[in-house]
Amino acid sequence: MLEKVKEYTRGALRPLAKKITDINPNTLTLFGLLLSLVSGFLFASREVLLAGIFLLASGFLDALDGEVARENNRITGFGGFLDSVCDRFADAAVLIGAMYGGLAAIPPFPDWFMGAFAITGSLMVSYTRARAEAAGAHASVGFGERPVRMIIIVIGAFLGMVNRAILLVVIISFITVVQRIAHVRKILKSRNTGTNDNF
Repeated sequence: MLEKVKEYTRGALRPLAKKITDINPNTLTLFGLLLSLVSGFLFASREVLLAGIFLLASGFLDALDGEVARENNRITGFGGFLDSVCDRFADAAVLIGAMYGGLAAIPPFPDWFMGAFAITGSLMVSYTRARAEAAGAHASVGFGERPVRMIIIVIGAFLGMVNRAILLVVIISFITVVQRIAHVRKILKSRNTGTNDNF
């Protein structure tokens, strides 16, 4: 399902991406990060609707930069690396902003509690995939990838339910991490490459 959405999004962005020939994809990546930082500041200031708009714009650039790179034959290893690093900074900025603004609390838990779990879960979704690839496997399974998490927070901002959105991000992030661990274990075990399989 998520792959179909990705393909649809790429198809919709392709005509625009073909026209963007004078802008380096990495520039779009950095500008998207800047918009996320602004979104985090707005969450911290409790300007929730504006924060959601800036986060949505950041997500648009995050999708566009990759498509621009593909359509103009400008895909590089560094570009992918930079995009991944910027995504992690962006995730943290948005969630820390929500925590600072008192938007992440779900009684009886304080703001920092859910926010910290959301940041940890978000980072671990990315880390499990990266570590799996380093081990010679793939771990794209699960529905808690970054676009889904950001859309949830955007919707939460528009509906004035940021705390519930963050709770949902926590849930789907940790479910995805567990799914990826199980998936990678199965792949590596079938290849008989794991020597430290203790469970």
